[in-house]
Amino acid sequence: MARIVPYLNFTGNCREAMSFYKECLGGELNLLEFAGTDAEKMVRKEELHRIMHSSLSGGKIELFACDVPEKEMKGYVDGSNITLSLNCDSEAEIRTIFNKLSKGGKIGMPLDKPFWGGLYGQF
Repeated sequence: MARIVPYLNFTGNCREAMSFYKECLGGELNLLEFAGTDAEKMVRKEELHRIMHSSLSGGKIELFACDVPEKEMKGYVDGSNITLSLNCDSEAEIRTIFNKLSKGGKIGMPLDKPFWGGLYGQF
């Protein structure tokens, strides 16, 4: 069965929030900035050191988070900026689940292989 992971979206304080969660919960924290990635062209120069993706994992806990680029913040309200990440064990599984769950919905990003690896999509 695929795993569902909460994905928190922040407006510039992802590093601080995830460091706080690590302090409270333990685990291993990984932070990836926009700077030095293919995604750096998505953000303003002032946002390059914000977090493109982070993960906190250990034991039974897995939590993802990022800083949303300023140009995409429209409509973000603190406390309501959580999405769910569905992590699958195979390409066949993710394609099947993505197609079923997104049917009749709005696909924000079709399944594709982004620069960071894996297979990724949004709906």
